Amino acid sequence: MRKLFIPLLCLFLINCKKNKTIANESPKEMAMMAPQEDKVDAAIVFPSPNSLSEVTLANTNTISKKIIKNGDMRIQVGDIKKAHNQVDEIIKNNKAYVQKEEFQNTDRNENLDITIRVPHKNFDVLVNSFSDGMGSVLSKNISSDDVTEEYTDVSIKLGNKKIYLEKYRDMLKSAKTTKDILEIQENIRELEDEIDVSEGRLRFIDDRVNYSTLNLSLYKEKVRSSATSTIGFGSRFGDSVTEGWNSFVAFFLGVISLWPFFLLIPVVVLLWKKWRNRKKK
Repeated sequence: MRKLFIPLLCLFLINCKKNKTIANESPKEMAMMAPQEDKVDAAIVFPSPNSLSEVTLANTNTISKKIIKNGDMRIQVGDIKKAHNQVDEIIKNNKAYVQKEEFQNTDRNENLDITIRVPHKNFDVLVNSFSDGMGSVLSKNISSDDVTEEYTDVSIKLGNKKIYLEKYRDMLKSAKTTKDILEIQENIRELEDEIDVSEGRLRFIDDRVNYSTLNLSLYKEKVRSSATSTIGFGSRFGDSVTEGWNSFVAFFLGVISLWPFFLLIPVVVLLWKKWRNRKKK
């Protein structure tokens, strides 16, 4: 019995010493002893959307109101050139600029359509300047669109996408297999495209918010049939003379265009007379 007890005691002491040695090892040393396959599996774990759902919510509190203001105005004037000069002066005074300009001249009227971009704070002053003293305002339509909610939503999604992108780039550095590298690169490419679209949308909204748009149409009627027109008699008389001359020219050209029929009439008359004479004989 004594011979059996001594070997058991030795085995017990050896086992205790081994457990103590394992317990004293550092986490770093334990990680180095771990199999390499575990490291590869840990490198390709993709970030969960739930982990970033509220990352950028704190940044949205700083977003101010985003209001887009647009307007359409149609003004009847007595002189298009004079009105155009007044428009240029008003645009200059309000630090605005012309985005598009189109002029049309017909037999009945002249139209000058101008698309104006003006700083948001000067929009109301610009509209009032056109309404006072330039001519008779035929129509005016002003609208405001609150896009704060859309801007906030796009900003949150953009911030989260940028965080995802950084995580994928870090994962790409530690990827081991070709399959993992290609999969991560495809995710990075898709995220970069989505980020470009979101940033473009935010730039577009900022541009529309910072600079309001006014579509201004200047209108001059050439023929004045109304006795209560605000245009002077001399201008109306000149327009009527011009319109009469244009009508005469149009009629004369229309008659000239019928010359084949004038040549055909004598031939028809001649044939009819011959047929009549034969019938009498």
